Amino acid sequence: MEVINTIGRRKSAVARVYLSAGKGDIVVNGKPYKEYFPQTNVQYNIEDPFNTLDIAGTFDVKVNVKGGGFKGQAEAIRMAISRALCKVSEDYRTPLKTKKYLSRDARVVERKKFGKPKARKSFQFSKR
Repeated sequence: MEVINTIGRRKSAVARVYLSAGKGDIVVNGKPYKEYFPQTNVQYNIEDPFNTLDIAGTFDVKVNVKGGGFKGQAEAIRMAISRALCKVSEDYRTPLKTKKYLSRDARVVERKKFGKPKARKSFQFSKR
């Protein structure tokens, strides 16, 4: 099997995933993913596409991720892994699609407007 390259995005995080046949190693920015993401709930996000399909330990994943926070990065990685698995086999598409791992969550931070301290918050109004 050749290396499959996909991309995943969430908020301002962008993840590039290289999926190849192997024994289940996941490396994020040169570190093992459990070292890069010490929180267990974030680790679960990354493992979940493999657990959904019951194929844990069959693919090696190399990830380059930048931008955003740890949660946005983890969800970007999850999306990229799901897209790569769909390229491996079309049968994997349905269970991943039902869990909504293939759809891009387009919610991003709203921009700050001039004359206001944040996007919508206003300064305190003084009548006199």
